[in-house]
Amino acid sequence: MSVSRRTLLCAAALAAVLSGCAPLTAQAQNIESATADPAVWPAAASPAAITDARTEAMIDGLLAHMTIEEKVGQLIQADIGSVTPADLATYPIGSILAGGNSAPGGNERAPLADWVALSRAFRAAAANRPGAAIPLMFGIDAVHGHNNIVGATLFPHNIGLGAARDPGLIERIGAATAQEVAASGADWTFGPTLAVPRNDRWGRSYEGYGENPEIVSSYAGPMTRGLQGELVAGRSLSRDHIAGSAKHFLADGGTTDGVDQGDAVIPEAELIALHAQGYVPAIDTGVLTVMASFSSWNGVKITGNHSLLPDVLKGRMGFEGSVVGDWNAHCQIPGCSNESCPEAINAGLDMFMAPDSWRNLYVNTLAQARAGEIPAARLDDAVRRILRVKIKLGVFDRDRSLEGRTDILGSAEHRALAREAVRKSLVLLKNEGVLPIRPGARVLVAGDAADSIGQASGGWTVTWQGADTTNADFPGGVSIWAGLEAAVKASGGAAELSADGSWAARPDVAIVVFGETPYAEFQGDIETLDFEPEGPLALLRRYKAAGIPTVSIFLSGRPLWTNPEINASDAFVAAWLPGTEGAGVADVLVAGPDGRAPFDFTGRLSFSWPRDAGQDVLNVGGPDYAPQFAYGYGLSYAAPARTGALSEDPGVTVSRSNVDRYFTDGRVQSPWSLMLRDEGGDSRAGAILAATSPRGALQVRSTDGAAQESAMSLTFSGPAEALITGPPVDLSRQRNGDMVLGFSIRLDGPLSGPLELGFGRARTDIAPLLRDARPGVWRSIRIPLACFDGDGSGVAALETPFLLRSGQNQRVSVAEIGLISNEGGLGCPAVGPR
Repeated sequence: MSVSRRTLLCAAALAAVLSGCAPLTAQAQNIESATADPAVWPAAASPAAITDARTEAMIDGLLAHMTIEEKVGQLIQADIGSVTPADLATYPIGSILAGGNSAPGGNERAPLADWVALSRAFRAAAANRPGAAIPLMFGIDAVHGHNNIVGATLFPHNIGLGAARDPGLIERIGAATAQEVAASGADWTFGPTLAVPRNDRWGRSYEGYGENPEIVSSYAGPMTRGLQGELVAGRSLSRDHIAGSAKHFLADGGTTDGVDQGDAVIPEAELIALHAQGYVPAIDTGVLTVMASFSSWNGVKITGNHSLLPDVLKGRMGFEGSVVGDWNAHCQIPGCSNESCPEAINAGLDMFMAPDSWRNLYVNTLAQARAGEIPAARLDDAVRRILRVKIKLGVFDRDRSLEGRTDILGSAEHRALAREAVRKSLVLLKNEGVLPIRPGARVLVAGDAADSIGQASGGWTVTWQGADTTNADFPGGVSIWAGLEAAVKASGGAAELSADGSWAARPDVAIVVFGETPYAEFQGDIETLDFEPEGPLALLRRYKAAGIPTVSIFLSGRPLWTNPEINASDAFVAAWLPGTEGAGVADVLVAGPDGRAPFDFTGRLSFSWPRDAGQDVLNVGGPDYAPQFAYGYGLSYAAPARTGALSEDPGVTVSRSNVDRYFTDGRVQSPWSLMLRDEGGDSRAGAILAATSPRGALQVRSTDGAAQESAMSLTFSGPAEALITGPPVDLSRQRNGDMVLGFSIRLDGPLSGPLELGFGRARTDIAPLLRDARPGVWRSIRIPLACFDGDGSGVAALETPFLLRSGQNQRVSVAEIGLISNEGGLGCPAVGPR
């Protein structure tokens, strides 16, 4: 591919890093500095159309009449889950966002009309403010289509798009996404993601286009242009384009051990050569905003790194737009909290993303600006940049005639584009002659994922984590099963769906659809690359033993060690997270009546596929590069090859840290243990739940829940408590990410008094939540972590994520204890700490 001179630092420097000649860790070079030298960075420049004379003159006029209160308000972005239009009469904030779990009225399945009504209500409230009355911007995470809204077109996640190697496709996807966002009333998306994931354990790997900056560099400009259109001096964006946000600046994909929000301990040369390359074409194309990363570089948070934000990004790289923070990311800067952080603004951040902390943050930032702690010149520069974006976006006089257009959301044109993207993203890793499926074949399609559009779409789908969706959440969407069924029937064959893999009539071929279940951000961080579920492998081996040819369609947000599954398959397809248009899979797998598939496989790996489960750092050109399937690999019907037997030695001891899972499937998860405590002391329950506290005040045993012996029964006959304990864990990310402690509970007798729930040091009586509960009936308890830990101070070294205490004779059963996403926008229940 052609790369401009400014896109790469220099060919020699990049080659040195990718070949392993440059050091890979700061420790190896005794690198301590997190201060960048702008002179060695690539030059870039926002187009002159961003800072044209008309725009700057308008900004000058606005700034001259804005009060300090109005200026500070522009720096604040609040989430729709914690701000109302009425609040704008008191707080002159400049922006709102809809986070992954936020929706109009808290209804995640809200129709398009509700989204439009919400955006109009906020705009009207902003217009009625006295003084300058600067309009709002409305931001949203439309990261694989307009994924927050039911009925939208969902494209493959970026990892699949990277495998397509098609910049023109990317631009068309950006344009389609912009149209659907504009139809909902929002006007700003937090994308494109320009991460270069270097450790596949990272839970956001699927948000990256590839492990090598070449793909990111080739896509950054086209995606920006698709979202925003071509910038023209003196004119705002057209009605069918929205503002983009290149993210996350910088090295979010380069953290040690792939820890989300972690630390990229790397030399500056590597920071530039690997992680900065996508920002050059994005800036050159005119991206209007950049989002600063949660993560750190050599121990210093990016959000507070002056050398990277104003010196490099706004200086050497010529970025004239505004820099926005991530979700309360400013609180991670030393000396800062969610509600106070002048350090971030002084380090070059222009807008706080303060979803739930915006009120006090506004008050404190205003006081700091008045006192000169935030210099007037820095305040004016931040406001100028925000106003520049708003003027180019056109919020002062935007044509909003697309709003409410249901014919745009999930349109046939957009769905056809997504279907094209699906078939171009598929990578064929193995084919021993079973593909394409011949005309007239009897086909069994097996696995829970086969008819699940939600699992095929992954995280950032309707909700943040993408969990708990059904196919009803995707009207107009096509599951992989539905696409295969239609194609098989069209070629004269018959198809049967079986979640458990059984069949009514012996098939000629079995297609098993399986893979990772949805996750997002830190909830997706893993310990090894082993694909752990055993059910799909057992199913594949059963078919193999029966002499039935098998095809595996593997859904995942990263390459995983699947050698046993590949060995048990006659064909293996890496389908990534294809989204709502599952018919794109059948376009490549199923032959038409003429015996030929309508389309050949063209996808090529944008991430190297591991040879064992411990190869989490496996990048083309790196030291000791020995993948199972190399970067760029992919078979096709035109260029077939045989895949021999693969080693089934995982190479590591497979384990899970279970930071967020405490009791599942009837067992306390390692490294946690169950402790029973009464006035006589402590006793530890074993793996088999049958134990009694020292003085007999509490007995625990296994009992049936959703499955046989999947729950624990607790019988209290006096003051006692059951607690799950383990080594200290840091749940700061989970607390900041609005996770909730969730579990199922069943009363096995009358509720006779308080029932205390503990998390860390906090205790809360949950009896009020159970007063209307019927004995013998399960119900779910969901309490946000912030309700236990108001200031976030008690979760950095938490040893007891769950405790249940009673002082009376009571019998209850509990099951499935762990942390889950706050997908209903829950507040704190009406119970008090004790």
